[in-house]
Amino acid sequence: MRYIRYAFLALLAICLITVAMANRDTVVLNLLPADMAGFSGFSYAIELPLFVVIFGGVIAGLLIGFVWEWFREHRIRSDARAAKRSVKKLEREVDQLKAEKPEAGDDVLALLK
Repeated sequence: MRYIRYAFLALLAICLITVAMANRDTVVLNLLPADMAGFSGFSYAIELPLFVVIFGGVIAGLLIGFVWEWFREHRIRSDARAAKRSVKKLEREVDQLKAEKPEAGDDVLALLK
């Protein structure tokens, strides 16, 4: 299984390196479209290789997805913590009840005699 994982990672690395080598041309990234930048008076542009833009978009998408999923599962984690607290409380109560000694004059036994 370990060798399959290493083979998969090597194949992934080869694919990423191939994409990076094929997309080395520089592109200009503008913060705002030209018309909006002229209207607002604020423009920012940066030149980057295309593969950096592609990989940056993939990483940003993964991070946004992870954060979104973490927020979405908040209710599930909260319910699990509450259930865990309830189980611990009930376990303590059962242990306490097991530790108590039955009284000598038990009503049920008295009725059976």
